[in-house]
Amino acid sequence: MLKNYLRIAVRNLAKYKLISFINLFGLTVGLTCCLLILSFILHETSYDRYNSKADRTWRVTRSFNNPDGVVSLHLGTVAPPFGPLLRNDFPDIQKMTRLLEIEHATPMRYEDKIFNEQNIFFADTNFVDIFDITFLEGNPNTALTDPNSILLTPDVARKYFGDADPMNKVVRMDNQINFKVTGIYKPFPSAAHLHPKLLLSFSTLNDSTIYGERGLRTNWGNNSFFTYILLPKDYPVQSMVAQFPAFLDRHMPTDGAPPGYKPHQGTKLFLQPLTSIHLRSHLDSEAEENGDASRVTIFGAIALFILLIACINYMNLSTARSSLRAREIGIRKVSGAVRQEIIFQFLSESILFSYIALILAAVLTWVTLPALDSVTGLTLSVNTLLQPVILIPLLLTPLLVGILSGLYPALFLSSFQPSKVLKGLFKAGSGSISFRKVLVVTQFAISIVLLISTAIVFQQLHFMQNTSLGFDKDLIVTMNYNAGLDKTYESFRSRLLQDPHIREITRSSRIPSGRLLDEQGAATQSGDSLRPVTADIKYLTVDHDFLSTFGIPIAAGRDYSRLYATDTTGFILNSAATKALGIRDPTEMIGRNFSYGGTKGKVIGITKDFNFESLHQSIVPLILTLPAPSQAASNSFAKMSVKLVGNKDNITEALNRLGSAWKSYLPEVPFEYTFLDEKFDQLYTSEQRQGTLFTVFSGIAIFIACLGLLGLSAFSISQRIKEIGIRKVLGASTGGLIRLLSVDFLKLVALAALIAFPIAWYAMHNWLRDFAYRISIQWWIFGIAGLLAALVALATISFQALKAALANPVNSLRSE
Repeated sequence: MLKNYLRIAVRNLAKYKLISFINLFGLTVGLTCCLLILSFILHETSYDRYNSKADRTWRVTRSFNNPDGVVSLHLGTVAPPFGPLLRNDFPDIQKMTRLLEIEHATPMRYEDKIFNEQNIFFADTNFVDIFDITFLEGNPNTALTDPNSILLTPDVARKYFGDADPMNKVVRMDNQINFKVTGIYKPFPSAAHLHPKLLLSFSTLNDSTIYGERGLRTNWGNNSFFTYILLPKDYPVQSMVAQFPAFLDRHMPTDGAPPGYKPHQGTKLFLQPLTSIHLRSHLDSEAEENGDASRVTIFGAIALFILLIACINYMNLSTARSSLRAREIGIRKVSGAVRQEIIFQFLSESILFSYIALILAAVLTWVTLPALDSVTGLTLSVNTLLQPVILIPLLLTPLLVGILSGLYPALFLSSFQPSKVLKGLFKAGSGSISFRKVLVVTQFAISIVLLISTAIVFQQLHFMQNTSLGFDKDLIVTMNYNAGLDKTYESFRSRLLQDPHIREITRSSRIPSGRLLDEQGAATQSGDSLRPVTADIKYLTVDHDFLSTFGIPIAAGRDYSRLYATDTTGFILNSAATKALGIRDPTEMIGRNFSYGGTKGKVIGITKDFNFESLHQSIVPLILTLPAPSQAASNSFAKMSVKLVGNKDNITEALNRLGSAWKSYLPEVPFEYTFLDEKFDQLYTSEQRQGTLFTVFSGIAIFIACLGLLGLSAFSISQRIKEIGIRKVLGASTGGLIRLLSVDFLKLVALAALIAFPIAWYAMHNWLRDFAYRISIQWWIFGIAGLLAALVALATISFQALKAALANPVNSLRSE
């Protein structure tokens, strides 16, 4: 019997070619989108699960609170003493390891080869006891034990040593420290929250010229250390977290704090599951840019929506062609077929459709996955779909899709009464027509929601990329500042400023587009004394040329000047800082006594507010300081910025001159640079990718919806051929007929728009809340999206309507 069902199903595929093609094509595209998005979701949710101990590994994080208890900063890193002290105080901790990332590109030399390397980490000896690292060469138990040991990935080793054996060879870091290669390890999987290219032994930091053993024990202010602990399986983590306040009070110093102050009042420790870091951790000082759980949910919903639209096409077209198969069903019933057998027949057809679509979708997925990689910036693989835990449900999906899309048509078609069908009295009931209308409305409502969402995403992205930041980011080249310039910087600067293509040069601890994370205690004049302020004020260490290089305007007072030696104890605040201090008129702050980080001086200037960080963040109170004269520049500055002048040709020449000067003063350091405007664009990479994916999938959704509308309108119009012929004979115009045949479908699109508008507004209103600076949702976006959907639907319907309206009425009325 099953063989007979399949034979009939294949015959119907061939008999109703247009409807079969639309159904098959729609399901194939829908399933392809699902498979592509599923591969993305599986990749995003698999982060760090390659670790055999992932479910028992936790990262220690730290927050800082204002005096009123509000969290001002939450870091994914902590101070170096925390790790050993936690291991000592909590015996349930089985292992503890720390990582310290070198945040800037660092020159590494082997013989005459020099490379600027990033993703360099100092790693504890037992790092390999918590994280699964595959060693290709070297002993995992001892590779990170000795000071000045280094582990490399194969790509890095090949770059340095070619085909020679890298073991025990010596490379020199920053022209200061030699490291011996003690191991080669396989690169971390793409689904890892960090990807170290070079691992340095943590014991190297005991050298006082690098960090110092005392600093590792007592430095509570340098919160730069990733710290991980390994706990027993199913350990009650919250019971340990509950003891952290007492732990902080027991170990952290309170020097200089007011009487009765407890360390836990100003800071807190947390434990974060390793497997939640990528999707659910949006802390400061992350090792890499993380994903977003809400984005995974959004694209999962889009995949289901697209598949639902394809299923709706099947239901619509199957019920619409009911009159074409009515006689077949009547004959089968008269021949003794019961309703259950007919239901099974139609379900077998839809399931067969689904399995054919899945096979085609698998091929399309394999072909189009590289394109998705280029959009997402990820490395996705079809192999993720071949895991038994995924493959088995995947192979059952067509069964579910087939039942979902075929159940209603099967129930509807099997309900025909053979006596009426065989006498020619059968007429599709109004109930099926109403249900088809509901399905069409659902399709276009989903499509319009996606269209509106796409428009708003791109509008917000355009706003972020083009809104004024309060300073000039164009034609600014940024580089890492190197200690080799400490003694020759003024000579280097003078040489560059002699070039007419270079306007200005400056140094700073951070540059715009970075995060403002550094904060020290502030005090301002109150009466005859300095009193601590409750405001959380971040700081930047800059030189005299910072404001002029970036074109940051002064609101009151003046800029730093080399003419005033006392400026080393002078402070420049932004307007947000004066407001945080309760002062509305910036001029009131000029000349006021001020203290920051223990340095006392006076406020000499107030800048207008500018967006140092991305537009995801609000402008924070900020203070600019000059480094102390006795302090080495390399201890104060991490970045150098050069303002160029001119057009594209001049920029090329300026970069050549800049590179030439760099090589003259820093022959051991490769010349590498980045344009500041490009760094700001990179801040919105995830939004750009999201917008692109929204566009693609919105287009696919509305295309599938229109494909179904094409088939439905073709069938509907074919049922009205005689009516159209009569109207033409009575004088109806072609335009009037097109209007008549289109208006019913356009009403459905209009209803879909009314349903979609509030849903889209609610969804995008919540999405925009993630941005400190955002657009207002404009009403005309909804109008354009609805109009676009209507125009696309009209174009789809008009094709069939025009064809029917131009047909010779004699042909349709010949039998009358």
